[in-house]
Amino acid sequence: MTQRCFDDEEDDVPEWEDRVKANVAGEVRRRRKEMGWSAQDLADRCERLGYPIPRNVIANMESGRRANLPLVDVMVLAAALETYPVCLIFPVGYVERTQELPFQHLVPTWDALRRFTGDEDMPSYDAGLVPDFEAHDSLVRTALAALEEEERARFAARTAGNRAQQEEAERKQAKYADEAISAKYNLRHLRRDIREEGAIPPHLPLALSDVDPPEPDPNTTPEERV
Repeated sequence: MTQRCFDDEEDDVPEWEDRVKANVAGEVRRRRKEMGWSAQDLADRCERLGYPIPRNVIANMESGRRANLPLVDVMVLAAALETYPVCLIFPVGYVERTQELPFQHLVPTWDALRRFTGDEDMPSYDAGLVPDFEAHDSLVRTALAALEEEERARFAARTAGNRAQQEEAERKQAKYADEAISAKYNLRHLRRDIREEGAIPPHLPLALSDVDPPEPDPNTTPEERV
């Protein structure tokens, strides 16, 4: 179908929309065949996931006869095919170039995917709290690794064969303890900042349950909490 011009008032479907649907349809078909499934097998899998997509709908989609492609269908199809929704929309390696938005030139599919997922920074775009959650994930991993190494060093200090080995283990124990404390400190402040944005910070593993300050006792007065 011909791409609309900016001043075209006809209600035609833009070529971009057709291209997106073709990307998804082609990758669904490729992935389905790769898994050795029929269209009915895929339909059955979607139904088991709790969102039925009939076999004829899948067949019409793959052949290009389906008029629309809801986002929820893409999400369920991706889960059924054990892949990611973005991999259906931007099939890297299987579609060389694609179109990100209407009226735009074709670009490498890899570049389009990176912009879609936010892996490529766009100066004027708002990433929301994604950078904060990424930083949170990194701090959690750092803190957990430090706690694990601290425990190993503590065990090594207890079982050291001589004084020199014990002192070296104790030195490592103190080093990792400091790293854990630093990561926890940064985590606490980051989680506070996320809450101040009106958002809910990620769940903490049990080993880091002491990062958040304890909830105030509702039976105490504000003066007693200080």
